[in-house]
Amino acid sequence: MCQKPASYLVSHEAMMHWLATTDAELTFIGEPPNPLTPRAAQNTMVTYCSSRTQNVCGGHCTVYNGGAACLNAPKTKCLSATKNVGFCDRGGCGGSCNQLSTCGTRLDNGFCFTPGTASIIVSPA
Repeated sequence: MCQKPASYLVSHEAMMHWLATTDAELTFIGEPPNPLTPRAAQNTMVTYCSSRTQNVCGGHCTVYNGGAACLNAPKTKCLSATKNVGFCDRGGCGGSCNQLSTCGTRLDNGFCFTPGTASIIVSPA
């Protein structure tokens, strides 16, 4: 029986759909996203972008697909993920950090407004 993801998360399928239909400029890091890979659901996918226009996250976006990591993400304005992640106001996953699960301003397509983000903590699956 499939469990519905927590409300602050996007499903792997929804993330893949957004990636396939967005007009944002995308850069991929980590493992290439592939919905047919058996381990795909075990990875965390995080998309973080440089621009927000009203309720839309976009501009230049970076897509990370993989396991535990500290992602360098300067000038991030909004992000989305398939699992809970932390976002911090300093590089190296330091400074003041918050969790995606406590998103204060939700945007379209499962994104959260995260101004001042400089790094993102991806925990192990």
